[in-house]
Amino acid sequence: MSNYRNGNYAAFYVDEPFSTSNLGAYATKDFVYYNTLKAWKGSDSTFPFNDSHDKTYNVRDSSDWEKTLKPRIHDRLNKSKSIILFLSSRTKNSKALREEIDFGINTKGLPVIVVYPDFSEKSDIINCKSKTFKKQITDLWDKLPRFRDLILNVPTFHIPNKKSLIRSALSDSDFMVSTKAESKRYFYDC
Repeated sequence: MSNYRNGNYAAFYVDEPFSTSNLGAYATKDFVYYNTLKAWKGSDSTFPFNDSHDKTYNVRDSSDWEKTLKPRIHDRLNKSKSIILFLSSRTKNSKALREEIDFGINTKGLPVIVVYPDFSEKSDIINCKSKTFKKQITDLWDKLPRFRDLILNVPTFHIPNKKSLIRSALSDSDFMVSTKAESKRYFYDC
């Protein structure tokens, strides 16, 4: 088994219990952002997204948590150099997200690129004068207490949902496990 960790693990909220419809996870709004990354990569091979979810076989939404889903999450995170966390107003503190964050940060030490789909400008993330995070952003951290509590254990890069900024963040060696920067919160100046 290779220890080569070149994937980007996309973490996002999916309704629990999972939908029994044919759409399953695809019916969840935050899944759209993950699919957008895949579409950008599909239309531009230079887009620096290497999908960790493609590194193992797919599982059904109804799969057993302990026997199938949790081990698959761990396997995918083991092959990853970073986590891309989509954190939106629709995000909920699900079992899967807690596991992804806890294992990814605590066990694997993966840097996290936090994309805020509800916002498109750098100035939506931080107060430009004081260089502090806006309350609308810190309130989102409270939606995922495990992430909020671990946020300073690895470098976290907080960016709006803009393709050029996501491309830049994914290419930045400060947010890759083998070359990661100091553990703190980062953002683009506005």
